[in-house]
Amino acid sequence: MRRRTFLSAAGLLALAGCAPDDDGSASSTPSATTSTSAASPSATAGTTATASPTPTATATSAPANGSATVVRTLATGLDVPWGLALLPDGGVLVATRDDYRIHRLDVGTGTVTTVATVPGVVSNVDEQGEAGLLGLAVSPSYATDRRIYLYYSTDDDNRIAWATYDSSASAGKQLGSLHVVLRGIPHGVHHNGGRIAFGPDGMLYAGTGESGQEDLAQDKTSLGGKVLRMTPSGGVPSNNPFGSVVWSYGHRNVQGLAFDPAGRLWASEFGDKEADELNLIRRGRNYGWPATQGSTDDAAYTSPVAQWGTEEDSPSGIAYVNGAVWMAALQGERLWRIRLSGARAVGEPQAFLTGRYGRLRSVLALGGNRVLVTTSNRDGRTSAGSSDDRILLLRVR
Repeated sequence: MRRRTFLSAAGLLALAGCAPDDDGSASSTPSATTSTSAASPSATAGTTATASPTPTATATSAPANGSATVVRTLATGLDVPWGLALLPDGGVLVATRDDYRIHRLDVGTGTVTTVATVPGVVSNVDEQGEAGLLGLAVSPSYATDRRIYLYYSTDDDNRIAWATYDSSASAGKQLGSLHVVLRGIPHGVHHNGGRIAFGPDGMLYAGTGESGQEDLAQDKTSLGGKVLRMTPSGGVPSNNPFGSVVWSYGHRNVQGLAFDPAGRLWASEFGDKEADELNLIRRGRNYGWPATQGSTDDAAYTSPVAQWGTEEDSPSGIAYVNGAVWMAALQGERLWRIRLSGARAVGEPQAFLTGRYGRLRSVLALGGNRVLVTTSNRDGRTSAGSSDDRILLLRVR
């Protein structure tokens, strides 16, 4: 028997349980070494990888009332800017979903330079679909390996690969060949997931969708409807819960990933008509889809930390800044601020930029109180303006 409870824009305490890493902190897991397992669906064997030192920082206390001010528009005319990744030198790499390009953005000048067009990527924007060139992440060993990680769609599946980035090469030829570390992530018109992020443990995390096949979310042998955790070479860390790259399951379509200074992993997720979610991701937990969405009193499932009606949200990218998660909303056309206290959301979420720039897709923390926000008005779901899509520079608190 299923039970669903829905609260609009209310902060909810995630249900506690006895699973390891109950605080949701990636930093609480021991250093992992790569191993391969027959139980790992479509995982590529990898070499040994040692986790990065765990952080000692704690989450910053956020004021009850926040603010978000647009400093300026940095770039216009982009084709659905989806993935964002901050380079050590302060530059930002931007993946545009439907033309398969990676660009470099100079935040100081707003200059956009095309780095490469990624081969083998397939979009389905003509079907109002969600496939294409999606998430980006920078290797934690970038200083020595120069690797950029990409999540992208092909004709048959979604994949994660890395390529070296050479900023000294000529424009359009700065990305090396793709090296696939994980293939076989389910692919559909909708629910392709796509966000990737390295954790403080040195592992690569990925949010996937169930590709419209609801049963995949509860199937622990499938890569669909999951948060995945893998070594940088795509291998299975020895302390993963199921002997595969699956870290948590029961997800519909994970669209945003962000770590806080204590190592906790936060994720945004599309619900089905009634409740979109912000979840605190814990090792081995079941987040309920398709049996539940939103808060539940069924102890078998983990409830979200905060939830919204889909008309005011449809969440995508998130970033953690100064004690709060900042969440882009597509259908809701706004930027949410969710204040946190440890593993809890506190107070009422606040909305900013409502209706000013249309659909909002991705959020990237630049350090201090600066964030980038991208629009998503050329994604086939609305009428694009002459300046779409944009990258906005904001000052938040």
